[in-house]
Amino acid sequence: MSMFSTGILVLTSPLHTLPLRIAPVLSSAAQRVERTLYVHLHPGLNLGSGSQPRPVFIPPAVDLSNLITRLYSNAADVCGHLDVCVLLTNVRAQSVACSGATTPNSPFPTPQALSHSPEVVLTDFALQDPGQTHQVTQCLQSYTGHCYACRPGLPSVLLHPELMKLQEEDVPEAQQEKAEPLQTYNDVVVGGTFDRLHGAHKTLLSISCLLANRRFLIGLCDHAMLKKKVLKELIEPYSVRVQRLQEFLQDVKPSLQVEVVPLDDPFGVSIVDPLLECIVVSEETRKGGEAVNKKRIENGLPALVLHEIQLLKDAHHTEIEEEKISSSSLRARLLGTLLTPPKNNAHLPPLPYVIGLTGGSGSGKSAIAKQLEALGAVWIDCDKLGHEVYQPDAAAYHRVLEEFGSDILSEDKTINRRALGRKVFGNQERLKVLTDIVWPEIALLVQKRINQARDEDKQVCVVDAAVLLEAKWQNLVHEVWVTIIPEEEAVLRITERDGVTAEDALRRLQSQWSNSKQVAHANVVLSTLWEPEVTRKQVLKAWNLLQKRIQQKEEGH
Repeated sequence: MSMFSTGILVLTSPLHTLPLRIAPVLSSAAQRVERTLYVHLHPGLNLGSGSQPRPVFIPPAVDLSNLITRLYSNAADVCGHLDVCVLLTNVRAQSVACSGATTPNSPFPTPQALSHSPEVVLTDFALQDPGQTHQVTQCLQSYTGHCYACRPGLPSVLLHPELMKLQEEDVPEAQQEKAEPLQTYNDVVVGGTFDRLHGAHKTLLSISCLLANRRFLIGLCDHAMLKKKVLKELIEPYSVRVQRLQEFLQDVKPSLQVEVVPLDDPFGVSIVDPLLECIVVSEETRKGGEAVNKKRIENGLPALVLHEIQLLKDAHHTEIEEEKISSSSLRARLLGTLLTPPKNNAHLPPLPYVIGLTGGSGSGKSAIAKQLEALGAVWIDCDKLGHEVYQPDAAAYHRVLEEFGSDILSEDKTINRRALGRKVFGNQERLKVLTDIVWPEIALLVQKRINQARDEDKQVCVVDAAVLLEAKWQNLVHEVWVTIIPEEEAVLRITERDGVTAEDALRRLQSQWSNSKQVAHANVVLSTLWEPEVTRKQVLKAWNLLQKRIQQKEEGH
């Protein structure tokens, strides 16, 4: 069975039968397509009549809106690896179609170019006679080529032999009634983060496209609106989220005027734009929509129609994830995985494979290092090595005394690190003098421990170093792993652990690299925010994936 990267699924079943058919259809399509699946809706399309059918405008209806929700929900359950996209170019109110420059009943005056070029077209059309197969596939190719820019001779696949045929009598009578029309509006607005576009986002965006005749305005969360998000450091950059929104919507409904604007407060332009008519919300954001209307009325503008959509349930959520499909759950699933491939480290011996583990104060990196040690890694604790370089017999000892004076000595002639810390705290120039002496000495000790591990035939070393990135020790390691927790949680942990005030804890954190800055250099990110068992599972996942990477490297892949 041939597999294709991108395909178009043409759904021809009557609208009232599709909700029950969509899961097996998607499951069957996922056996042919492995990356992107576009879905084109033409209920009632007859590919076996002998004459060549043409695409027509389909009026927006409540059933169509419900079908889109069902389709994205089923896609998340049965083919979550696929990037599914429901195309709505041919869905438009007849009055709108007639009033535009496009000829009535002609949604595709020229074939629409899609972001990913289709390699196969599939359909749920049910053959009445197996002898029609060639005729139907030819008809399907021609129909699809009229709608979308495809290469000639696009392979066609009829999915119906794999599907349970749904008889008309199997559909409840209530569902066979005439479709209820969907009220549409010229200008529609939504707001959100839209991080790592998923099925719930696509449902919201697609139904907004159904509702919007002219303009679709999106307030995209930025800066202040991201501060309270779970694992905010893993949120895609604003520019990436804009690009993905525009690409998705250009495929879904290219006739719409799409505007994406930054959202730095809960309201944005929705409370000042006089042309807006409708805001699309979910059950959990409805209060936000009501707050928008209160502000609009205060500003002398008419209230927006609140169109509420259903939240999609996530059948695969874990104990730390939300029941609904959400970006925060997707970000949590990234923990422990390889986010970016390691940089070229050909200068390093392949073994032991060295992990540089870092993170802010209180982030739990030592607890993670202990777990990695229990799994078989050699733990190189740079905090302990830091103590060694201050010992009287160490090379750095006399240089530190010459630079900072003998008043930093304890009674036993060892350097009092607290006294030394007071001399450099808040003074970047003096701090750099100290680190220029100490960091190279610690790096030498790290290299010595790595060499020792190599002599002992160890496979993995973990260099646990709070200053890994500041000290530019990336050249000592194959991968950088960063552990993060929210700042407020770090403050709580530091005050409880070290007995300092919250203000002192915050100052300590602010003197270090931020989570976001560290994550920008990370190959793998971990978080100890949740229960220890959750962290243990993360570390085990990261370790198992690491073993696969090491094996692949040894095999020369």
